[in-house]
Amino acid sequence: MSSLKRFLLYCSGADLKILEQCPTDENKYIGIGGTVLFTGILALFSAGYAIYTVFDSYFFAIAFGLIWGLMIFNLDRYIVSSMKSRGSFFRDFTVAFPRLVLAVLLALVISKPLELKIFEKEINAELITMEQEVFKKQENTIKERYQSQIEGYQQDVAGLNREIDKLAAARDTLALMALQEADGTGGSGKKNLGPIYRAKKAKADDAQAELDAAKERLEPLIAEKHAAIQELDSLMQSDILTLERKPYGGMAARMDALHRLGEQSKAIFLANIFIMLLFIAIETAPIFVKLISSRSPYDYLLHQAEHKFEMANLEEVTLLHNATHNKVQFDTETGVHRTRKEIEVEKELAEEYYERRKAALKDKPLVDWNWGLPFFRGKV
Repeated sequence: MSSLKRFLLYCSGADLKILEQCPTDENKYIGIGGTVLFTGILALFSAGYAIYTVFDSYFFAIAFGLIWGLMIFNLDRYIVSSMKSRGSFFRDFTVAFPRLVLAVLLALVISKPLELKIFEKEINAELITMEQEVFKKQENTIKERYQSQIEGYQQDVAGLNREIDKLAAARDTLALMALQEADGTGGSGKKNLGPIYRAKKAKADDAQAELDAAKERLEPLIAEKHAAIQELDSLMQSDILTLERKPYGGMAARMDALHRLGEQSKAIFLANIFIMLLFIAIETAPIFVKLISSRSPYDYLLHQAEHKFEMANLEEVTLLHNATHNKVQFDTETGVHRTRKEIEVEKELAEEYYERRKAALKDKPLVDWNWGLPFFRGKV
């Protein structure tokens, strides 16, 4: 057996000792091993591209890509090797269902960075639009911060100008009335410079004086308001210029751009779906192959080897259980018997002890301390 074939069989998770007894199954497990191997390689490139997008470093991309590829390879190998055909489709499908769910999840994780790479040109173009939208939003946020103050000053200026315009309009009306009185086109209808004209001219002069006084009082305020507006506008432009224009192209931004492209173009949306389905098919192919295949000699031999081990383990456990049970029963019964005998011996010793004490008390003389004469118990 060549080294490549042995390596692919290792990738499939097959037991080589059992597989040597059924060479007809070699091609099946070589194909499964190749699928597992290429899935790990795709995961390596996928993770490498994703990490390079984030860190912009070949070292981190290669290192993390290798780690991620080996992890996906190991998971796929475990998923395939842990599936064992028992001859019942529904039983096998029940066992395979959690593995299918895990395989689909891995396919989605692997496919997404590769989708970003496939649509990289379209995504880069969309990122420019998104970057401009972000910068525009930032500028609008700054403008909104100053706009309320600027509008307040502008309203004050407009109010002051209206006040001046009102006085100017009153002055113009009075001056026109005086002029019409002088040339006879209005007022009394007679051309003269008499008292009526002089009275109207005095009112026009008073209006002019009031207008001049108002301008002298209000124009500095208007100039001050304009200066404040210019200062706020300068601050606003300064803040806009100090905005940090970082490159807009991280992993999340690219995924968002791909989502927007899918919403804008049905072709990109369908292509994205088909690429995802392709990776799901690749990831789940070994599981479906084992699920829909009939039981092969390898499955029978594997089941036989596992059953032998299971029965041997059951026998060993049963013997150990019985030995432990017998030992516990022996220790319990002998302990009870030993305790009973010890109790009987203790009782005999206690009886003998109390008999000796009783006899000793009978032979001991008693002294009558009232009379000072000793006497013996049982004797006069």
